[in-house]
Amino acid sequence: MTTIALFGATGKTGRRVLDRALAAGHTVRALVRDPHALLVTSPRLTVVPGDVRDPAAVAETVRGADVVLSLFGQVKGSPPTLQTDGTRVIVEAMREAGVTRIVTLSGGGLRDEEHDRPKTADRVIRFLLKTLSGPVLADAEGHLAVLRASGLDWTVVRGPRLTEKPGVGTYRVGWVGVNASTQISRDDLADFLLTQIDDRTFVGSMPFVSA
Repeated sequence: MTTIALFGATGKTGRRVLDRALAAGHTVRALVRDPHALLVTSPRLTVVPGDVRDPAAVAETVRGADVVLSLFGQVKGSPPTLQTDGTRVIVEAMREAGVTRIVTLSGGGLRDEEHDRPKTADRVIRFLLKTLSGPVLADAEGHLAVLRASGLDWTVVRGPRLTEKPGVGTYRVGWVGVNASTQISRDDLADFLLTQIDDRTFVGSMPFVSA
C-alpha cells in the first residue's frame, strides 16, 4: 500500500480523503495544526502537529511518503498567500525527500487556458470570484505557479461548488465548460482525489471534476 503525506486532513474534503485512504489500507502521515480536530485514529495514521509554513513540520510529514495530497486552503483569518507559501514549503520538502508526486485541490476559478471552454455562467462565476474573493483566487494562481516551476509530477484537481450531499459513486472528469456541471459532493470529489495516487493521466494538468 501507499504512504500518503496529507495536508488539510481536518478540512471538510480532507476528512473524507483521510477516511477513505485508511479504509483502503494506505498509511497516512497528516500534518494538522490542532491534533484534537482529527476525529479518527488508526495504527496506520501518524499525526504531525504543526503549520504548513513550517519547513521542519512539513519535512517530517513528507519523510517516507510516496505521494503528497495537499488539500489545504484559506479559511477565515488565513494569511493571503497561505496556499502559495505552503505549497512552496511542501515542494522543497519533497525535493529533499525524493518524493515526486503531488496532487492539490483548487476551484474552477483557476483557469486552464489550454483546455477550458467557459460558458457564460462560468465567466460570471469567475468574475464574481475575482470581485468577492480576489485574494483567494490570486493565492490559487500563486500555488499553481510554484507547481509549474517545481519539476514535480503535479496535478491540480479543480471542482465546482462542493456540497454535503451523499456521494453517488460517479462523477465527470473534464474541463470548465467541457463535460462539466456546476456542483459535486465532497464524497465523490474525495473518491477522485484518491484515484490520483496511482493515476498519471493528469500529470501536469488541471482536471475539473463535477457531478
